[in-house]
Amino acid sequence: MTTGLPAHPRMNAAWRAGRLKASRKNMELNASARPFGRRRLLQFAYSAAVAGVIAPSGIFPARAGDHPRHALTAGAGRVRLVGTDYPETTVWAFDGQVPGPEIRVQQGDRLSVAVTNNLAEETTVHWHGVRVPNAMDGVPYLTQRPIGVGETFTYEFEVPDAGTYWYHPHQRSFEQVGRGLYGPLIIEEPEPIRVDRDVTWVLDDWRLLEDASISDDFGNMMDLSHNGRVGNTMTVNGQVLDAFPVRAGERIRLRLINAANARIFGLDFRDHHPMVVAIDGQPVEPHEPDGDRIVLAPAMRIDLVIDMAGTPGSRAPVVDDFYQDLAYRVVDLAYANEAPLRDHPLDAPIRLESNPLPEPVLSEAVRHEVVFTGGMMGMMSGAMMGGRMMDMRSMMRQGMAWAINGVVAGGHVMDPIFTLERGRTCIIAMANDTAWHHPMHLHGHSFRVLSRNGEPTRYRVWQDTVLLAPRERVEIAFVADNPGDWMFHCHILEHQAAGMMSVIRVA
Repeated sequence: MTTGLPAHPRMNAAWRAGRLKASRKNMELNASARPFGRRRLLQFAYSAAVAGVIAPSGIFPARAGDHPRHALTAGAGRVRLVGTDYPETTVWAFDGQVPGPEIRVQQGDRLSVAVTNNLAEETTVHWHGVRVPNAMDGVPYLTQRPIGVGETFTYEFEVPDAGTYWYHPHQRSFEQVGRGLYGPLIIEEPEPIRVDRDVTWVLDDWRLLEDASISDDFGNMMDLSHNGRVGNTMTVNGQVLDAFPVRAGERIRLRLINAANARIFGLDFRDHHPMVVAIDGQPVEPHEPDGDRIVLAPAMRIDLVIDMAGTPGSRAPVVDDFYQDLAYRVVDLAYANEAPLRDHPLDAPIRLESNPLPEPVLSEAVRHEVVFTGGMMGMMSGAMMGGRMMDMRSMMRQGMAWAINGVVAGGHVMDPIFTLERGRTCIIAMANDTAWHHPMHLHGHSFRVLSRNGEPTRYRVWQDTVLLAPRERVEIAFVADNPGDWMFHCHILEHQAAGMMSVIRVA
């Protein structure tokens, strides 16, 4: 089995020089690319990130009618994440598979999903990025009572926007998602763009021990207060493999979903030139990514169109180099020995039709300032928690490390950080005054990303999850047209659990 390039500077240099040969022994020989023992795992947890291994897998599309009905069962299961050289891994999963079943429906359908909870604890399902009614948003105690052990809850809502989305719990999500409880939701356009294949890759990383079991150190203070739970083994669609088969001349629509708790991916397709056609489900002017690198923070989705321009029989690496000096090979695009499907790129437009989102009216917008503080090296002395001021040391003793506008989220009842009049345009000016990245997600809405550090963004893209780098300032705008109390939180799930969460009310 061929594995990814390990996170080691000396090995990185060898790879770049072409001296790192693929072999079935890589997983045994490369300590950096294998599941960790407990002692080494704890050492790893204190660093920002390590590389692992990743594998591709295809999709099995199933077209739906005008009122598609589905059923999902959450429970424990066993899957083979890292190949036959290792035991199966006990996971929490929907219908016993990781990721859960890919749900495909048509834009405008009314989707019904009956979720049965066979876990030993409560759960919910959040339909990430979909503009659902508030009661269907899947946030425990805010929008619904959690689904109890042995209970079934039916989510039913219309899907207004085409695009790439996903589903996952919001009950103890730092562990439930971290154990594999998630799946893709694809909402197809009435007239999809023409491609040869439509493929979904759900990216994830896992913190595994040497027997391929999941480390049970969820919610430790190091992860909560630093970079979150970054794993040591990467998968695509729940598997570690060597290569993704392609054919010269074919055009692929590749839907990327980052289901990891904390890892940020920076994917470089090297000799290929993918075109970004959608971000977080929303169409964007087709363009090549900055620096030819696809940056995908936790919970984000990016749709690419890639023309396979390699030669038959060749292999082309996909590399993740987001973290400095920790680059590794993700997977090879492995070209079949068949003749090219065509001699020139497919002559078909790749621009997607816009979704029916209300355009913000900036001249009439109400403006709110939001500041993120806390974490290690963040210089936060304390924050409001439970209605009283608490110093940082006392916060951390209670598992809290982050604040939004000086308030730490805790307990089941959260007062809104602000209230918006329904139909009003809102500008949120966000300031990341911490030493760590934060992908901020707003439920129930998509927003325009207006600026970064005072500079207007080039494409003013629609997103529902926007990544803020340390000390970065970002402005977003949206029309508050979906009534209810909506979560606004960091999607590094350990940051959310440790206080970086709030509520925005639309009334």
